Amino acid sequence: MSHELEDKNNNITQEVSLRSSDDEVNNGPFKYDETERKNRLAGGARTKDILMVLCAGFALISDGYQNNVMSMLNAVFPLALNTPNKVYYTADMKTAVSNASLVGTIFGQVAIGMTCDYLGRKWSIVTATVFLIVGSIMCAASHGVTPEGLLWMLIISRGVTGFGIGAEYPSSSISASEAANESIKRRGRAFVLCTNLPLSFGGPFALIVFLIVHQITKKHYEALWRTMFAIGCFWPLSVFYFRLKIATSTLYKKNAIKRQVPYWLALKYHWRRLFGTCVCWFLYDFVTFPNGIFAATVISGVMSPSEAKDLDRVAEWNLLLGVIAIPGVIVGAFLCDRLGRKYTLILGFMGYIIFGLIVGCAYDKIKNITALFIVFYGLMMSSGNLGPGDMMGLTSSESFATPIRGTAYGLSAAIGKVGAVVGTKTFTPLRARGDKWTFIVAAICGLAGVLVAYFFIPHLKDDDLLKEDIKFKNYLRANGWTGQFGEEKEEEEDLEYSKSSISTTEESTKRPL
Repeated sequence: MSHELEDKNNNITQEVSLRSSDDEVNNGPFKYDETERKNRLAGGARTKDILMVLCAGFALISDGYQNNVMSMLNAVFPLALNTPNKVYYTADMKTAVSNASLVGTIFGQVAIGMTCDYLGRKWSIVTATVFLIVGSIMCAASHGVTPEGLLWMLIISRGVTGFGIGAEYPSSSISASEAANESIKRRGRAFVLCTNLPLSFGGPFALIVFLIVHQITKKHYEALWRTMFAIGCFWPLSVFYFRLKIATSTLYKKNAIKRQVPYWLALKYHWRRLFGTCVCWFLYDFVTFPNGIFAATVISGVMSPSEAKDLDRVAEWNLLLGVIAIPGVIVGAFLCDRLGRKYTLILGFMGYIIFGLIVGCAYDKIKNITALFIVFYGLMMSSGNLGPGDMMGLTSSESFATPIRGTAYGLSAAIGKVGAVVGTKTFTPLRARGDKWTFIVAAICGLAGVLVAYFFIPHLKDDDLLKEDIKFKNYLRANGWTGQFGEEKEEEEDLEYSKSSISTTEESTKRPL
C-alpha cells in the first residue's frame, strides 16, 4: 500500500514539474510539447543518428594526435637540426613551433564556429577535414635552404593544421550533439565517448606511433619527424567520404538563422553561460596544453641524466602518463548523465586542486621516485579529462540555442586556446622558478574553475536541445526580432517539426533578464 502511495506521489510530482516546465518554455508564439518530445526516444537510437555521431567525432583522434605529436618531436628537432657550432632549435623557436598550431586553432574555432551557424554544419565539417589533411601534408613536406627556413615553413604548416583542428571543434562537436539529441538516450555519454575519448586517445596513439617509427628509423631523425607528421593525415582521410554523405540535423534545418543574426540579443540572453564556458575552458587549456606539449620535458626533469637522453625511455614514461589519463574520460562519460554536466565539471577541477597540491607541495620528495611522480601526474591529468576535458565540449554544445550554437561554442573554445597559448608561453619561465610551481598553479586554476563552474555553468543533464531553442526564439520575438528561422522560405513552415511537435499562437511576452 505504501509503495502504491509513493508511486502516485511521484507521478503527481512529475506531472506538476512537466506543467511548470511547459509554462516556462511556452511563454510566447512557439510551443514545446514535452510529452510528445519524449516519444522521440521511445524507438531507440536510429542508425542514421549513430552514424552521424560517429562520423562527426571519429576524426577527432587526429586532433588529439596533432596536439600531442610535438611532445616528442620537441626532443627530436634538436637532434635533427642542431650542430656542434650552432643551435637552431632554440627555446624561442620551440615555443613558436608549438604555438603556431594553437594560434591557427583559435582562428579556425572562431571562423568556422561563426560560419557553421549560417552556412551549415556539413560545409564546416568538410572544410575542417580538408585543412587537417593539407596541413599534415605540408608539415611532412616542410623544406628550407637553411634550418631556419625549414622551421619557418614548419611554423606556417602547423598554423594550417591548427586551423583544421580549430574548425573540427565546433563543427564536429555540435553536429554530434544535435544528431544525438534526435533519438539517443543518455546523450552526454554518447557524446563524450565519440568525441573526447578519441581526442584523448590521440595522445597515447601518437606516442605508440613514435615508438614504432623510432625503432624503424633509428637515428635518421629527419625521416622520423616527417613520418610522424604524415601519419596525422590518415584519420581525417579515412572519414572524408562519410563526412561528405552526412545529413544535416533536424534541429538545424528548423531553427537556423541564415541572415541578420541578432548577436546582441543572443549575448544578452546567453551572457552568463558564455562567460562560464569561456573562463572554464581558458583555465583547463592553460593547464592541460603546456603539460601535454612539454610533458617529455617535465618527465626528463625527474629522470636520471642517462635515462633522460634515451628517447625511447622518455616516450615510454610519457605513454604511461597518457594511458593513466584516459580512464578519466570514461568515468566522466558515465557520471555526466547522473550528476549533471555542472557537477561533473566541478569534480574534475577539484582533482586539479588535490593532485596539483600533492605533487607541488611534495615535489622535492616525489621527483626522486619516477613511477610515483608519473602516477600522481597522470591522476591530475585524468581529473582534467573527467571534468573540463569531457564537459567543456558537451556543455558548450548544449548551453546555447541552435541559431548561435556554433558561434558560442567556437568562441568558448577559442578563449580556451588563448589560455593554451598563454600557458605555453609562461610554462618555461614558470618552471625556471621551480618545477613545483607548474603544479601549484594548476591547483590554483582548479580552485578558480570550481568557483566559475558553480556560479556560471547551468545544471544540465539530458535536456532536449529543442527546449532551449523554443525559449530563445520566443525571447527574440518578444524583443522585436522578426527574421526567419530555418531553411524554408515561409516562416510558417518553420514552426512545426514533422508530426507537429511545435505549434504557434499569437501571444508574445518578454523573458526577464
